Amino acid sequence: MAVREILKMGDARLLRVAQPVTAFDTPELHQLLVDMADTMAAANGAGLAAPQIGVDLQVVIFGGTGPNPRYPDRPPVPATVLINPQITPLDEAMESDWEGCLSVPGLRGRVPRHARIRYTGVDPLGQPIDREAEGFHARVVQHECDHLIGRLYPTRMSDLRELGFTSVLFPELDASAGDDD
Repeated sequence: MAVREILKMGDARLLRVAQPVTAFDTPELHQLLVDMADTMAAANGAGLAAPQIGVDLQVVIFGGTGPNPRYPDRPPVPATVLINPQITPLDEAMESDWEGCLSVPGLRGRVPRHARIRYTGVDPLGQPIDREAEGFHARVVQHECDHLIGRLYPTRMSDLRELGFTSVLFPELDASAGDDD
């Protein structure tokens, strides 16, 4: 198990644009994925992007087998490794909802996102992934992919008055759930 340090907002490495993965099914890629999964699990994350642990590659992981303790009222998102992703909105509909981020610990903000998306990319073996998503699933994918272009959720917010500490906004959440993502 290799839990890596998660970079925090203010670290310039979070602002870089990640590079495409060009070699698949390699020991290095598989080790990165193990480290990312271990790190996400240790932090109770809903997702994690490689740039959040200082790796400038277009790799995101998200979802899991059940509800996330920090988002108990949200439906589970399928466990996914998505490499070199592309997101296409399916229509113009937008939804605003609360988001947190492991790189912005202790805070949440209301962020507008596309309600329905199609995302494509490849898996660790280089096999194509092509899915449609809506609601929380679509939000998580968009959030994680933003890390690949050097964006954190506060830069997507339309009203910074809707940014606050998780402990104030959502006191009912169990403190053991940890910081947000």
